[in-house]
This record gives sequence, C-alpha cells and structure tokens, in this order.
Amino acid sequence: MMSGHSSDRWDVLDQAGELARSGEEFALATVVWRQGPSSGQQGSRAIITASGRLSGWIGGACAEPVVVREAQEVIRTGEARLLLLGAPEQFGAAVPAGMAVVPISCQSEGALEIFIEPVIPTLHLVVVGRSPMAHTLADLATSLGWRADLRDGPDFSGKDVGARSIVVIATQGHGDEEAVEQAVAASPAFVGLVASGRRGEAVLGYLADRGVPRDALDRVQVPVGLDLGHTSHREIAVAILAELVQLRAAGALSSGRTPEATTSEPAQATDPVCGMTVAADRCGNPVEHDGVTYYFCCVGCRDAFEKDPGAYVTAAYARQEA
Repeated sequence: MMSGHSSDRWDVLDQAGELARSGEEFALATVVWRQGPSSGQQGSRAIITASGRLSGWIGGACAEPVVVREAQEVIRTGEARLLLLGAPEQFGAAVPAGMAVVPISCQSEGALEIFIEPVIPTLHLVVVGRSPMAHTLADLATSLGWRADLRDGPDFSGKDVGARSIVVIATQGHGDEEAVEQAVAASPAFVGLVASGRRGEAVLGYLADRGVPRDALDRVQVPVGLDLGHTSHREIAVAILAELVQLRAAGALSSGRTPEATTSEPAQATDPVCGMTVAADRCGNPVEHDGVTYYFCCVGCRDAFEKDPGAYVTAAYARQEA
C-alpha cells in the first residue's frame, strides 16, 4: 500500500490509465478535505476495482472498508458520490445537499471528505477482415480514442477479444462462418456481421447446424450498421461506427463483464462496538464469543469487545431491535 506522497498519487493515476486502457472497470477515490487526526491526506488517491481490491492510500482501518463498499456501489450504478466520513455530530446541519454522511467511530480517523467517481474503460474494437472498409472502420474508432485491433480472418481467434470487446466481422464471405464461431465462443459484449440479411441467415443457420448454441447466435447483429442505403465503403464504416456509438450511449455495450467484475460481493458484518460495516473475513479482526464470530474495524474495537463482550452483544442486539 502506498503513502500519500505526491509521487505516489501520480503512480495511482498511471495505474488508472493502464486499467482503463485494458478495459477493466474501477472507481477512483480522492480525499478532497480532511480534519485531523485522520491518516488520510488531502489529495490522497486510491483505485478500487469491482471485486474490492484497493490500490493506493485513502485512510486507515476504519475508512478503507467504507470507501471500498461505496466504490463498489459507484461502479455498479455508474454514478459518482461525495462522502463525508466521520461522526455525524461533527457536521450537524452543515452537510450540503447531495453529500452522504457515513459514520466512522474510530477516534483516530478524524473526518474525511472523499469524492468517488466511476471510470469508464476504453472501448475495445476488433475488426476482422482486410477490406478497405475494415481499415477505415479501425482508423475511425482510433480517432475516437477507442482501442482498435485489425485482424485478417485466418489470423482471428477468440483469444483476441475479452468480455467487453466489440467484434465486427467484415470478412466479406471469406471465412465468415469461422470468424463468427470464434467470436461468439469468446462471449464479447457485441458481435456484428457485415453482410446482407440473406447472407447472415445462411451463416447463422450453418453454425446452428454445427451445434453452436442458438442463444449465442441470437446475439449476432446482422446486418450491422445504420441503414444509410447504397453507400461507399467509407460510408459503411461510418454507419457501423455510428451504430456502435449509439449502442454505447444507450448502455448496450456494457453487458460484457470481466471475471473480476462478476466476483460475488464479500460477506459483511457489523462491528458490535462502533456499529461500522466491516468485512467478515480475516481482515475483520475476528473474535469468537459463545459460538458466534464477531468482526471489528480495528484492533481497538476488538480489544474493547474482549474486555466486556456481554455488554457489547446486548447493545448490538438492542440496535437491531430499534
């Protein structure tokens, strides 16, 4: 884990750029204000992935699990959040509209204001084919800041794409069936075939007879591209890219998920001392009492519990009943 030095903050941004280019979704958390004795520093940054992996520095033992939990929600919804972390009585009626207060009971944490924003990964387009249209489409996508790869039909395989990749097959009758079969087997976010409706039916029917699952074939868009009538190869490329931009704006290209993004959410528990939500794993400072395992945000809360577990169990039960 890195400290809050300025060089480390730039390292976090460099890592964020690498993740965005690779197509992995994540959230970027930035400390915009602090009140001592918080260990988080103004300007500190951290990256949180969909699975909850944190890189960088945002605060201590109490702040970190809260930020991870909130960041995962930001990734899920795609909406940024501005958080105030601290005891509610620290802020009173001074909390601006739209800002969420998350209680933190650890005295060593002070207070933090953290902005968490989702980062949209760079779109990855794989164009299969060697025609002038295929080259034009890849060039146009690159000009939009997308990551575009051009593959000749015989050189293309499912290894060239990921769960968020967009695949456009423009082999023009030379190995269409093989390219579509390779593409759908990789389960990318989108597969489009440049062909007439009749040709598309023939390709998909052939693959269905070969045993390719029908639900996979139903995801193939054919013909791909907005219908602009009789057009040149450059205009066909524009029509295809226009449809892809339209689908992206509608959220239809975000269905592909990396294995990390589909990782189930970790189990959580409530710290019986301070009431914080914590990870129910070895990082949660577990203690067993009367056959029940309790988890804590920090060693201080765990030590307080061990001195008088009965009192804290009773108080926690009362909170649940309230």
